Amino acid sequence: MNTKSKKVLIADDEEDILEIIGYNLRKENYEVFTAKDGKAAIEKAKESKPDLIILDMMMPFYNGMEVCEILRSLPQFEETLIVFLTAIDDESNEIKGLETGADDYITKPISPKVLMSRVNALFRRAKKEEVGDKIIEIDNMKIDPVQFIVTIDKEDIMLAKKEFELLYLLASTPGRVFLRNEILNKVWGSEVIVGDRTIDVHIRKIRQKLNLDCIATVKGVGYKFVI
Repeated sequence: MNTKSKKVLIADDEEDILEIIGYNLRKENYEVFTAKDGKAAIEKAKESKPDLIILDMMMPFYNGMEVCEILRSLPQFEETLIVFLTAIDDESNEIKGLETGADDYITKPISPKVLMSRVNALFRRAKKEEVGDKIIEIDNMKIDPVQFIVTIDKEDIMLAKKEFELLYLLASTPGRVFLRNEILNKVWGSEVIVGDRTIDVHIRKIRQKLNLDCIATVKGVGYKFVI
C-alpha cells in the first residue's frame, strides 16, 4: 500500500503519545499532523484534511467524542477514518464511541506495532470497496452505491460509509439471513478487529436514520432485510 499520500492527524494531550505514534507513522511514510487539545484538533483537521484521525478520549476544551461528533457533522469528514485511542476500557464507553461515528476503538496501553497494524488494516479495508455499483430499488427505497445515498419517497438520506455498506449488503438479498461473522467480514474485513456490538450500533443508527423497520434481528444468528 502506498502510504506516502495518506495524512494522519493525532490528537492527544500527552506529548510522549504524540511522539511515539507520530514516529511510527512517519516510519511507514504517513504524513503526520498533531494537536494537543480538542479545539486544536478540529482546526488542524479542517486545515490538513487528513485521511485518518486518531483521537484521545480525554482532552482539554473538547473531548474525543465531542471532536468526532463535530467533524462528522461536516460533509468533508463524513468518510474520514476516525479512531479513538483511550485508557478507558469500558464497554458502554466503546459503544458510545462507535455511535458518534468512530471506525475503531483502541484501548491503551497498546504497542506501536499493534497500533500500526490496526491503522494499516483500516486503510486496506477502506480501499476494498465491498459495495457494488448496482442501484437497489425496493418499494419506495432506492440505494445508490455510486453517490452513497439512500432515497425514500424522493427524500435523500445520508448514511455514514459503514452504515451504507451494511444496508447495501442486507438489501442486496432481501429475506436472506446474514450471519454476524459474515457481516463483519464483508463490511469491516477480516483484518480489522471489531466486536458484535459494532454491528448492533450501526444497525440501530440505520433504523433511526431511515425511520423504518426494514432490518430484522434474527436472535443469536444475524440480521436480514425485510420488505
